[in-house]
Amino acid sequence: MTLADGQGGYRVRFDWGPVGADVVASGAAFVAVVDVLSFTTTLTVAVEQGLSVLPYRWRDDSAVDVARRHGAMLAVLRNQTGPGQITLSPESILHADLRAEGIDRLVLPSPNGSAISVRLADAGVTVIGVSLRNAAAAAAWVRERAGDRPIGVVASGERWPDGSLRPAVEDLWGAGAFIDGLTGDGFSPEAEAALWAYRGISAGLSDALRESVSGRELRAFGFSGDVAVAAAVGASQVVPVLTDGWFVDGGS
Repeated sequence: MTLADGQGGYRVRFDWGPVGADVVASGAAFVAVVDVLSFTTTLTVAVEQGLSVLPYRWRDDSAVDVARRHGAMLAVLRNQTGPGQITLSPESILHADLRAEGIDRLVLPSPNGSAISVRLADAGVTVIGVSLRNAAAAAAWVRERAGDRPIGVVASGERWPDGSLRPAVEDLWGAGAFIDGLTGDGFSPEAEAALWAYRGISAGLSDALRESVSGRELRAFGFSGDVAVAAAVGASQVVPVLTDGWFVDGGS
């Protein structure tokens, strides 16, 4: 047996980052990508607002060209906001009436959750976006459709300055919240670890998210509202499904 075969006998599998995504995706009916602070939270909020979202790997000039080509708005970094711009802040999107402004498509760059989503879609995998806001709804949606087929769950994580993967605890909790909504047996030990990590913190999740490394970083830059939006467990019923390159609500 190789490492790549390690969770192959289990129905529900969990791993980290791009390479882990490749491993758990093998033969899976669906793969849930989790990036709580903030890609999948921003994605969930955008889909709540009726937007279609194109995930994009890079935050560079090519993203501008992609948005223009598709007649979409490009989400910029929080600190780059200006008149008429949308940022990656989920709070800013939650409180905006973008459809009233004629915006129905959004390009959302992210080197973690977005890049993993594109990577999986390119490999022919059906990807769903999962945050704490929609974990229960996404799990119910998958239960109705997966049957006995395997389900992959990927915690996107963040990056250390040298580019290596930094396991981010908020993504572990988000993955666990999704897994908590799945039923039956066949959970890998890795999936069970994520499940119990979430159950162990759920009563105090809002405070824990605020005090996590990622939460403290966002608050230090003045984005405590984004952490609060991300911590709203069960607030959303949308299920972003990556279809023909765009995330759209699979329940609509």
